[in-house]
Amino acid sequence: MSAWPDTRLLDLFGIELPILQAPMAGPSLHPIAIAVARAGGLGALPCALLSEAQVRSELALIRAATTAPLNINFFCHQSPQPDPEREAAWRRLLRPYYLEFGLDPDAPVPASNRNPFDDAMCALVEDCRPAIVSFHFGLPAPDLLARVKATGAKVLSSATTVAEARWLEAHGVDAVIAQGLEAGGHRGVFLSDEVYSQVGTFALVPQIVDAVKVPVIAAGGITDARGVAAAFMLGAAGVQIGTAYLYTPEAKLPAAHRAALLGTQAETTALTNLFTGRPARGIVNRLMREVGPLSALAPAFPLAGGAVAPLRTAAEGQGSGDFMSLWAGQAAPLAREMGAQELTQQLAREALARLKR
Repeated sequence: MSAWPDTRLLDLFGIELPILQAPMAGPSLHPIAIAVARAGGLGALPCALLSEAQVRSELALIRAATTAPLNINFFCHQSPQPDPEREAAWRRLLRPYYLEFGLDPDAPVPASNRNPFDDAMCALVEDCRPAIVSFHFGLPAPDLLARVKATGAKVLSSATTVAEARWLEAHGVDAVIAQGLEAGGHRGVFLSDEVYSQVGTFALVPQIVDAVKVPVIAAGGITDARGVAAAFMLGAAGVQIGTAYLYTPEAKLPAAHRAALLGTQAETTALTNLFTGRPARGIVNRLMREVGPLSALAPAFPLAGGAVAPLRTAAEGQGSGDFMSLWAGQAAPLAREMGAQELTQQLAREALARLKR
């Protein structure tokens, strides 16, 4: 399949198909990355929830199965300063739910961690030398970024605005991921927290294409071949797909999350900060309906999740996803259940057929 209208990503990454698997922390571990790589796309390993030992273990499993290029992904957020008053207000808000489940509302809050890219993970990159390293929420400190680039890795990051895309290009990325408002999971915002002014994928992509010289990867609301073809028509050199891969058997999902994806509940998503403290798109559930979905009381990312965690565990034990983050994009109902390798190949085949019409 070499008839793509833009082959810059194929040449840049050494892949056969311009389809990138979104690095979704939690659901996407080595099984999805291997399947996508075997199909000719770019598999990804999200590292924000993994320890250094876990990253090395996942990389070993991937490399034992394929020698294809791999993208490993990191978060670049700043660790928040403690805010006892805000955290206490958040716990007061959640108190009735604790009592409903018979939980102690005054028990210590479990830790809620998302590890930002640091010296230890940079040393891991230098040791393991992945072909591609991507970042969310901007880029790491200049010295860390220079060390990553010195390994020869290609660098990607997400932009949710034209201004962010220009900033990323000026700071040396090899390609920009244009993340539209439709995308599931965390918004990649880093220059502004004004999510109310965020732009949809198919308005954002052509604007970023016109604003930067590096290849642009479309992300958000792309779940079937129509979306892939449309992204190329608007000037993208590739697509990054997340939600569609949640429907594959390789995705590591709680039963309640998978059930929500497969039902009519997936037709309604919203941006919420209740589960981590940072806006992310997920399927609307009870907590989002009754509390938010956006609350000024939620502690800063990633601390909000600590107090929600016992509620999630209690509800999940009853088969409910009412208190868990059900990340999904707006085009979730367009997804089809099939293996990740088959999905990647089918998306490419069908998109090319549409582009040739």
